[in-house]
Amino acid sequence: MRVLFATAEVSPLISVGGLAEAAAGLVRQLRLLGVTVELVVPDYTDAVLESEQVIHLDVPSWARPAQARSGSLEGVGPITLVDVPGMHRPHPYTDAEGEGWPDNADRFFGFSAAVAALARVHQPDVIHCNDWHTGPVLSFLQGAYPTVLTIHTLGYQGWTSGGWLDRLPFRTDAFESYGGTNPLAGAVQIADRVVAVSPSYAADIITPEGGFGLHTQLQALGDRLIGIRNGIDTSRWNPQHDPWIRVPFSSDDMAGKEACRRAIADEIGWADGAPIVGMVTRLVEQKGIDLALEAVTYAEHLPFRLVLLGSGDRGLADWAHWLGDQAPDRVQFIDGFDRSLAHRIFAGSDLLLMPSRFEPCGLAQMQAMEYGTIPVVTPVGGLNDTVIDADIDRRNGTGFVARSADGSGVVDAMHRAVRAWKQPQRRRAIQRRGMDADWSWEMPARHHVEVYESVIRDRQL
Repeated sequence: MRVLFATAEVSPLISVGGLAEAAAGLVRQLRLLGVTVELVVPDYTDAVLESEQVIHLDVPSWARPAQARSGSLEGVGPITLVDVPGMHRPHPYTDAEGEGWPDNADRFFGFSAAVAALARVHQPDVIHCNDWHTGPVLSFLQGAYPTVLTIHTLGYQGWTSGGWLDRLPFRTDAFESYGGTNPLAGAVQIADRVVAVSPSYAADIITPEGGFGLHTQLQALGDRLIGIRNGIDTSRWNPQHDPWIRVPFSSDDMAGKEACRRAIADEIGWADGAPIVGMVTRLVEQKGIDLALEAVTYAEHLPFRLVLLGSGDRGLADWAHWLGDQAPDRVQFIDGFDRSLAHRIFAGSDLLLMPSRFEPCGLAQMQAMEYGTIPVVTPVGGLNDTVIDADIDRRNGTGFVARSADGSGVVDAMHRAVRAWKQPQRRRAIQRRGMDADWSWEMPARHHVEVYESVIRDRQL
């Protein structure tokens, strides 16, 4: 089976959020299962490819010139990088001030036209698109191929001016939205299957509260909408073989976990003491950063220390900096992203705080559990599918789930988590259950193969 897999991000080449990790992990596992995957990504940076081959693509005049460079990239494997006018940028979506590039519609509609042109050259069995950046591909294909669309984050739909409707050749009615053009809405209505990145998220997005204005279109899909939980790359996120942590460890031998805890405390400048709570995240409202910072401010009676690694919203970053300056013994904020530090935080923290307002799947909670770090999460999306509250199910619990995605819910969940942390025997049991669970991409990838087979079969009927 040959699959053309189009995405705006893939780790480690270009990584802004969970899309990059999910794309990389799924593609890698599909290839291990014997699927031939052509991974297609925008050519943001002129990355050097081994054994490079270049083809020029036949696209509409407004998207010219367009070309595709195919070859191999370390850490990714076979990849095709597509260049259209304006694609080269230091950040795929935003400028130095965090504002979206004003020509993002031109760039990603052009990319979509080029992906469709590439498909006509290579004739894959299935085309798999991801999020709004590749939504217009389905219009440019004009129904010629079996298609799958994955929704990683419904909150970002790529809405732009209505003038783009004149450039879409197929099902422009599906893309029309209140006089504008909605790339994700159109793709939802045209794709043969739509995959949400967790079963709970598939249920969330058909509700008015979780559908971001597309719940009616998503409800209409019926069984064409499928929820498949993401996985994590357990070859990279593995405390037994992680080159970036102080001492390796496993669920059978947790001595290294304590060494990693001391190492991150030393790195920050903290003495031994209260539990360390880690956060590795984008600084956006969705992730509930304000709820985490409020928990530190208003729950001074709770003995925990927060280390936060991330970048994004300037106001949230300034607040985190201010808290770190006011209470350096309780808060450490590192503005930016450092892959090796992220691994050290997961390995050395006692708890992971993930107070998302909505969460399609989430990867950090699975990465944390792989490292014996107990997650404290809100009851939304994929967090519901991956974390079992240890106070509700004491036999199978793997973390702590807030009763509500708000400040009081987060503080209560943190209180319960700290209480459990103080009980070594119970703490070890919760850690082991999280570490021994299968968070890999193997089963999710097999489910994707089943989806591919079903859309091919439907087209043959």
